[in-house]
Amino acid sequence: MVATLTVAKPVAKAIQPDMLCPGGKVFSTCPSSSGQKDFRTYKKTVIRAAQWSEDAGCNGMLVYTDNSMLDPWVVAQTILDNTFHLSPLVAIQPVYMHPYSAAKMVASLSGMHERRIHLNMVAGGFRNDLLALSDPTPHDERYERLIEYATIMLALLRDPSPLTFKGRFYQVTNLVLTPSLPPELMPDVLISGSSPAGVAAAEAIGAIPVQYPEPPESYIDARKGVQHGCGLRIGIIARPETEKAWQVAYERFPEDRAGQITHQLAMKISDSVWHHRLSEIGRAEGSDSAGVRAANRKPYWLGPYENYKTFCPYLVGSYDSVADALSGYLAAGYKTFILDIPACEEEFEHTRTAFHRASREVAE
Repeated sequence: MVATLTVAKPVAKAIQPDMLCPGGKVFSTCPSSSGQKDFRTYKKTVIRAAQWSEDAGCNGMLVYTDNSMLDPWVVAQTILDNTFHLSPLVAIQPVYMHPYSAAKMVASLSGMHERRIHLNMVAGGFRNDLLALSDPTPHDERYERLIEYATIMLALLRDPSPLTFKGRFYQVTNLVLTPSLPPELMPDVLISGSSPAGVAAAEAIGAIPVQYPEPPESYIDARKGVQHGCGLRIGIIARPETEKAWQVAYERFPEDRAGQITHQLAMKISDSVWHHRLSEIGRAEGSDSAGVRAANRKPYWLGPYENYKTFCPYLVGSYDSVADALSGYLAAGYKTFILDIPACEEEFEHTRTAFHRASREVAE
């Protein structure tokens, strides 16, 4: 007798949870597999974070990619298998996969799960990762390559007709994607938009350029997000009282001299515009210190970034102070947010409170 494995398929939830940010889209971030040794435990961590994100009303979850991590498509499959509505936002690096293969993965996963698979186009990443793959392509040329890549991939997803494309980096002749992707499952496309090359690439392929925000006061009357419909990559730690929020922040991201040294070394080899810009802001804002009274602190915080704990700024403070900061970004036209990796399920409820207050401020 041949043993068979039966997996119980849960009945899909009839009603999706309320959105985390009214009028906007919010993506959480999948825990990183880098440095993991027990992948059974890691799988459970991914499932737990995905289910928290879905229950909180996130639209999707970003899945990273680089040389040190598990294949993002495999991780996306785990997310799809263990949620009802959450859409993976899969990072795509051209050096890892041909655009036809990427289109095939999108069509296959969307078809099997009847769910949209969003795409985060990555031109760079860690410079040493690219050099290890014998890819010395300069920064701006990587975005030119990304435009050709996305043009082929999206054309295959949108149109079942044979595609012929002759570019500098890619060429295809009478290429057809089978099976085709249903139009209602066409993915959103995001791309780093911190450099002029990134913004130009976003315009060329119709993607949402995602930026690492400057302090919210930089956006007063600037309307920076409107022209390109930009998104933001941000972490949030909000609590009813400012003091409690900063206590949580320093417990989660303590000062780390080794991390600071690693950050400085990474700066020397990075050609990412956003990386250098955040470091400039950090120098202008002054060194971070846990000794500064919480009541005197602005919500915008680069501590986790400067200690090499994560790669985005944070907003820390009371619900009202974080909501004020978020309302500045919302008023400037930013409607898509990628949050940092969730520390716990409770964190989403605090974040929801801040987003809803910010939305009310902008509406009023």
